[in-house]
Amino acid sequence: MKAFIVNTYGKKNKLELAELPDPVILENEVLVQIHAASINQLDSKIKNGEFKFILPYKMPIVLGHDVSGVVTKVGTKVSRFKIGDEIYARPADFSIGTFAEFISINENDVALKPDILTMEEAASIPLIGLTAWQTLIDVANLKAGQKVFIQAGSGGVGTFAIQLAKYLGATVATTTSAANFDLVKSLGADIVIDYRKEDFETVLNNYDVVLNSQDIKILEKSLHILKPGGKAISISGPPTTAFAREFKLPWYVNLVAQFLSSGIAAKAKKLNVDFLFHLMKANGKQLNEITSLINSGKIRPVVDKIFPFTETNEALAYVETGRAKGKVIIKVK
Repeated sequence: MKAFIVNTYGKKNKLELAELPDPVILENEVLVQIHAASINQLDSKIKNGEFKFILPYKMPIVLGHDVSGVVTKVGTKVSRFKIGDEIYARPADFSIGTFAEFISINENDVALKPDILTMEEAASIPLIGLTAWQTLIDVANLKAGQKVFIQAGSGGVGTFAIQLAKYLGATVATTTSAANFDLVKSLGADIVIDYRKEDFETVLNNYDVVLNSQDIKILEKSLHILKPGGKAISISGPPTTAFAREFKLPWYVNLVAQFLSSGIAAKAKKLNVDFLFHLMKANGKQLNEITSLINSGKIRPVVDKIFPFTETNEALAYVETGRAKGKVIIKVK
């Protein structure tokens, strides 16, 4: 099969198109012929080496964290899927590789594709959907009537998280450029701040939750808009020692995490708020819940551009500009 691989870390390095053997499935896995994949900032961070301490992959690796496609083979112990099923998934860490023609995935990480979505639309959902679900529901325990600040509302995670937060009954504030005001308002944002002209720290106060997807400077500012006991949940770092313990990472990663997060953790403690780092996990059961919301019209995908498989490097470069509205898709089949 054809696949785009990373041979060495580096910001200037491009993915290499290679010919690889088709995946061999285990007894609890399904083989998926990939129809579409999507680009995430996580792909860029892994390629550039920014996550090599958190996710120590062995080279070469096939990138890609989102997939939609058709099941072509099932393992002997697979019970939830059959050949011909249209599915979507976010494969587990260390089992990624959706920038390819085929992938094997544990059935527990897979869900049936929402009926109302195309393959391209479905591929836009898993990583951002699970990220938003786990941060807002599992970690933040967001409730109706609470206030949440979702940064970068026109980005991949932002477009999904706004819709999910509104479904949960929260008041949503977000940042974006003026050109994207109509988009984020159509998704349900109540307060929209033009980050080029306004400082959110002077506009927002007494918030229950912050979903941080930006740099540590923005994260520090976000702490000040929280009410006492509020939560700042970062999906972009810095990693914490609690995260390192949860993922059972090596002792030296724990030390690095402690060094990287000690400053922001101390500031959060001083302000009597909580700082947490969350790296989403593959979860087919939660993806099924998301499927129900999509099929019922509660949440819709936001797709910016669709690139052919041969232009995967161009698609990745476009995402790295930070100008994408919603998700960028690779059409494989």
